[in-house]
Amino acid sequence: MTDYFRRHLGAKLFLSHLAIILVGMTVLTIASQIILPSSFNRHMGGMMGNGMGMGNPGFGYAGPMSQVYHDFRASFNEALIYATIAAVSVALLLSVFFSRRVIAPVRAMTQATQRIAEGRNDERVNVSGEDELAQLALHFNQMAEKLDQIESMRRQLIGDVSHELRTPLTAIKGSMEGLMDGILPATADTFQQIHTEADRLNRLVDDLQELSRVEARSFNLDVRAVDISALIKTVTKRMASHAESKRITLDLELAANLPHILADEDRATQVLTNLLGNALQYSPENGRVTISARQAGNKIQISVHDIGIGIPQEHLAHIFDRFYRVDKSRSRQSGGGSGIGLTIARALVEAQGGRIWAESAGAEEGSTFTFTLPTAK
Repeated sequence: MTDYFRRHLGAKLFLSHLAIILVGMTVLTIASQIILPSSFNRHMGGMMGNGMGMGNPGFGYAGPMSQVYHDFRASFNEALIYATIAAVSVALLLSVFFSRRVIAPVRAMTQATQRIAEGRNDERVNVSGEDELAQLALHFNQMAEKLDQIESMRRQLIGDVSHELRTPLTAIKGSMEGLMDGILPATADTFQQIHTEADRLNRLVDDLQELSRVEARSFNLDVRAVDISALIKTVTKRMASHAESKRITLDLELAANLPHILADEDRATQVLTNLLGNALQYSPENGRVTISARQAGNKIQISVHDIGIGIPQEHLAHIFDRFYRVDKSRSRQSGGGSGIGLTIARALVEAQGGRIWAESAGAEEGSTFTFTLPTAK
């Protein structure tokens, strides 16, 4: 019996309600028996003044009113007993009713949790009302939705990684089979092609390792005051040769007297290099890429604007998702990248207290990638 009450919340609620009822009725009974004699004397005082006299009925004195008092007390106790039975019966029924109202949503969430643990992430519970249980059910549904999204992303990640790894592996395998069959000549160009594919495979593995670290926040940040103007100029110099190879003009629009940012210099450089590299990759020859920086409140806002292929509106919300490409037909070799760089950039910016977003008027209208970092005090 003890184990039953220990294991069932409904039984505990019922037992607590019953204890409250019994304590209340006990207090009522004791209080009524203590107060009854003096109350009877006080209200019957007028009759005593008329000479009928009763002494103190509560203490056993004889008198004409003594029998009246005892009969009254007996009738009062009898009524009290019936009232107690009625009150306890109604209270118990209400206790069972309200206990079930409380237990029902908890039991529903317990069953839904068990089904989610079995892999059914589409389970949800009904939300009714606005009390604490309704809020718990709402948060439970939000948690289940998040788990469902994570599971979908996990399946998509496995598929995307498999696809990305298969492309260079297929090229390497094909080249090696061609060499073994004598179809491909054993020349420097053939070996260079195999080396290029192996290098692509190595870069993809490095990207995946970096993505794993930044999403798990398993990296250290050396946060300190950094001169953002000098950082932008350094990155621009590094990418100048790439821009020159495509005859793309790099413009700098840096506001005067910009304060230092509070960031990890290497990670901020990595983010800007990634954004600038994408802008150069997707810009046509003889194009123009503009890097700008200005202060916005207690943040420094850095933007990279290009006049390249642009991003359709329906893709902007997903552009920072891992392995996401606007043009699904693009491969790493044709310039599509692995779709990991922007995901890494977002994680690094957010880890340093900033945010990042993309803007574009549409296809062939260019795009602007902007991120913010806090200013140093």
